[in-house]
Amino acid sequence: MDSGHALPPSLLGLDIYLLSRVGKVARGRFADRLGARGLRLWHMAILAALADFGAHAQRDLAERLGIHPSDVAKVVDELAAAGQVERARDDADRRRMTVRITRTGRAALTALDKDARQVGDDILAPLNSQERAQLSDLMRRLFDHAYPPTD
Repeated sequence: MDSGHALPPSLLGLDIYLLSRVGKVARGRFADRLGARGLRLWHMAILAALADFGAHAQRDLAERLGIHPSDVAKVVDELAAAGQVERARDDADRRRMTVRITRTGRAALTALDKDARQVGDDILAPLNSQERAQLSDLMRRLFDHAYPPTD
């Protein structure tokens, strides 16, 4: 369905419906970009967490990102095979694996960030820079409300 005009006005009058539909389009377009690189959003999430917060135990990555530990292990395996992360035994607890981003991983994250910004620019094309800044602020407030800090 290309046109929102064919939808019932009662749906188009619901902000939550509009958020959902626009989010679905954005997610799909970005998933296509990630897929072209053989990646999923979880790959980017793990690389971003390691770049922003430093080395993590796999279990801590799972908790921070809200991803099941077995899924984190699989994604970390894929990232390690691509040379984007390195794993090492934790010196304090030899049972734990610590993961850190590599130079190759940082380069991949930069490319993914560029892809994400291009998709965002496409989705937000109807808005001017002031409207984009306002939307960004509003979306962050909504996000913070939906996902309150637990610390």
